Amino acid sequence: MLRYAPPLQRLIEELEKLPGIGPKSAQRLAFHLLRRDEADLEALGTAILRVKREIRLCAECFNYSTEALCPLCSDSTRDRSTICVVEQQSDVMALERAGEYRGLYHVLGGALSPIDGIGHSDLRIDELLARIERLGVDEVILATSPTVEGDATAEYLRGLIMAHDGPKVSRIALGLPVGGDLDYADQVTIARAMRGRTRMEE
Repeated sequence: MLRYAPPLQRLIEELEKLPGIGPKSAQRLAFHLLRRDEADLEALGTAILRVKREIRLCAECFNYSTEALCPLCSDSTRDRSTICVVEQQSDVMALERAGEYRGLYHVLGGALSPIDGIGHSDLRIDELLARIERLGVDEVILATSPTVEGDATAEYLRGLIMAHDGPKVSRIALGLPVGGDLDYADQVTIARAMRGRTRMEE
């Protein structure tokens, strides 16, 4: 069976490890990179190494940051009476692009999924509960994705927060497609969902 030259084959195999990249896409990317100038490839390689070496998790909300606290947690103009809970760091950016929300965030690091072995201790739930108590927030907005796992996570968090006589708990409104990811929603849809959030009752 014909194979590419070893360096090219290795590059294709590494690209295939990226999410959403199949064999054909990996080949196209590899050929594209092969046609680029060496300076461009060095810049790409440096950027990849720098992001791994310099990016850390915010000590408060677990968003990506270059400092101990991310720019959002460091911003004294943010409304500290509200925490919006999301699954991933990319969800923070999606909500920020919509421009509707001015409070704090908390990144769980995923959603509850027993079938995948993801439980309470695999997410930053205890850190969330500690922040709620420490900051004395008035409202927690659950902005997990509208999937089975996201909805289950929202219900689980609602139960934990309300069991401790915590703040008001709300869920972002419909308008986001069921089964869709927050990161792929457009800004208008996200803004509408944030404005139309509803309180989660017992």
